[in-house]
Amino acid sequence: MNNLLIAQSGGPSAAINATVAGAVEYGLISGKIDNIYGAVHGIKGVLEDHLISLDTRLCSPEQMTLLCHTPAAALGSCRYKLKDFEQDESDFERILQVFRKHGIRYFIYIGGNDSMDTVLKLSQYCKAKGIDDLFVMGAPKTIDNDLTQTDHCPGFGSAAKYIATTFAEIERDRSVYDDKNVTVVEVMGRDAGWLTAASAMAKGNGSQGPDLLYLCEQPLEPADFVRQVQDKLSQKTSVMVAVSEGIKNKEGAYLSEECQSGAVDNFGHQYIAGAGRVLESLVRAEVGCKVRAIELNLMQRCSSRIASATDLYESRMLGMKALTRALEGASGEMSCIKRISNDPYGVRYETADIRRIANQVKTVPTEWILPNGEGVAPELHDYLYPLIQGEIPLSFEHGIPAHIKLF
Repeated sequence: MNNLLIAQSGGPSAAINATVAGAVEYGLISGKIDNIYGAVHGIKGVLEDHLISLDTRLCSPEQMTLLCHTPAAALGSCRYKLKDFEQDESDFERILQVFRKHGIRYFIYIGGNDSMDTVLKLSQYCKAKGIDDLFVMGAPKTIDNDLTQTDHCPGFGSAAKYIATTFAEIERDRSVYDDKNVTVVEVMGRDAGWLTAASAMAKGNGSQGPDLLYLCEQPLEPADFVRQVQDKLSQKTSVMVAVSEGIKNKEGAYLSEECQSGAVDNFGHQYIAGAGRVLESLVRAEVGCKVRAIELNLMQRCSSRIASATDLYESRMLGMKALTRALEGASGEMSCIKRISNDPYGVRYETADIRRIANQVKTVPTEWILPNGEGVAPELHDYLYPLIQGEIPLSFEHGIPAHIKLF
């Protein structure tokens, strides 16, 4: 049997389901796939043999479109780390057992850096064991935009559009008062500040955007922060600050460590939300004006009502590209975007060796970051602008957007 299995893992986004749709769509029209399955809750679903039929659930253009417009991971997600097979083969043996049971020949795993670690390990296991009839491909997804070898990642454009919109709305709200006030907005981003940089796109259309912008690529000293806030308050009444959740001081410690437990996830990543609250406390203690911290938290990941049409289209194409390469006999690769030009915006879809992607991080170039929290360089604006373009025509039921449920 030439069956296809698709799974998702890691943090959800507004575009990850469009990648599923692209792979399913191409599988249906290729004439080379017998059945299409989805694993519920990522690689954990494979290990637990929890598969569902996708070609029967997504058998019409309307269902496929609704899937593209549904936020988060419609197949469910997980954060499960495979051990190195040289140390423990049990998970890999179980995965192969489930694949054989269901006639799986092609496996597409959609996710971010940790998910690509799974693609790497599984493809290397197959190579080491001489398994040449299973093709494992990765398809990118991460709002953090930190995967290497691809110009940008699905989910990032929609999250960036949400962040720019939200900052513009917050700035409008805070500007109506004549008392001195500071608003600190914390944005996701552990090791890369791409999302925080997107807040700069709020400038224009009647909004001034953030006054101070701190990306996790550069350290931030509390004393410098206080001084820069005081300087801005001497010039204007209301100051808005954008800060990456992964911001560190010059000693390399997360600012958020002051209010976190030190707990880590299955991949050893520390939970780091809270930098905004630390800066809020600093302003309250050292500046003394009205201050509040806003943590965008989960909302920035899955806001589909203002998703980027460019983002959803490219995400769908990357699902198609991953399956195309698998059908050509490729394994251990990830589908990628290569930018051709900014104006007019143009890209092409390629693949890259997963060994050049897994467990690596693409950060914002330091030359694109202005010093002292003053914002971002024009080159970063030019990079971001095409990614947030276009709106999608949502279907509404009972006054709210309609979504699809796969399991």
